[in-house]
Amino acid sequence: MANILVIADIKDGVLKGSTAELLSKAKQLGAKTAVVAIGSNIESLTSELAAVGSDTQYMADDPSLALFSAGPYAACVVEAAKAFDATMIWFGFSETGKTVAPRVAAQLNAACATEITDVTLDGEQIQVVRPAIAGKVIQRIKVNTQILVAVVRAGAFEATAGLTGTENAVKLAIPAADLRAVIKEILSDASGDIDLADADIVISVGRGAKDQAGIDLVKGLANDLGAGFGSSRAMVDSGLMAHNKQVGQTGKIVAPSLYMAMGISGAIQHLAGMTGAKTILAVNKDPEAPIFNVADYGIVGDLFEVVPILQEEIKKIRG
Repeated sequence: MANILVIADIKDGVLKGSTAELLSKAKQLGAKTAVVAIGSNIESLTSELAAVGSDTQYMADDPSLALFSAGPYAACVVEAAKAFDATMIWFGFSETGKTVAPRVAAQLNAACATEITDVTLDGEQIQVVRPAIAGKVIQRIKVNTQILVAVVRAGAFEATAGLTGTENAVKLAIPAADLRAVIKEILSDASGDIDLADADIVISVGRGAKDQAGIDLVKGLANDLGAGFGSSRAMVDSGLMAHNKQVGQTGKIVAPSLYMAMGISGAIQHLAGMTGAKTILAVNKDPEAPIFNVADYGIVGDLFEVVPILQEEIKKIRG
């Protein structure tokens, strides 16, 4: 039987949904499950961590861990992995996960796979599935080490309703500070916009918006829906949108319930960041735009005409 250790994704003291998704998949594989939670003042999350499917909760709770630092965080994960005798260690798709996973793999002499979309077990043989070359091919990889460290692509797994675990908290030793790299401050996005990784609806804008007026128009629709507001790389390169809004291979990977692409042609690099969405709506003047090949719903038209119509329909529904 596999022992799967999931790294809890905690932001501002709140447990994110990706943790339940990973634990649900681990349970589906018939594995023994544990979770490691790292931060400050997070002891109150123990019950919630059990409720989403973990049977053991390794807690590293200390003021020194309030700000993310790769060295100490990796040390906590390694300690938990050894205590649990983990055969797989799963991180959610985040900047912290992508930073810590290679360190953990190196310290445990384990294989490391990123952006995985599926995991299967054939006896004790672990296999992972992951996209490569901007999603043009799908790799199926056999893991030939005793331990796998993996970063799971956003939206790859779904949380199982009604799943429960057992509350069994274990305190981890607090690691020494990393004197080679001292984190003094973490600056959040000052715009106040919804984080694209957390948004249930994401609306992205592309070249079809033309200028700031077009961006503001689409941003109004995003505000109406309480959606995250993203962008294609073209708008970032033109200086009209910030890089932290970019969706795509070199930007954010998102997997919302609804993704709306406004004036985006659908270059392969952009598709690599959003095809995990459950439903995709595309608006583009060009009926041959590649975005329509992946869209569930498509509107051929000028976004300057379509967006006001959508806003009016939203008002009618809510009215």
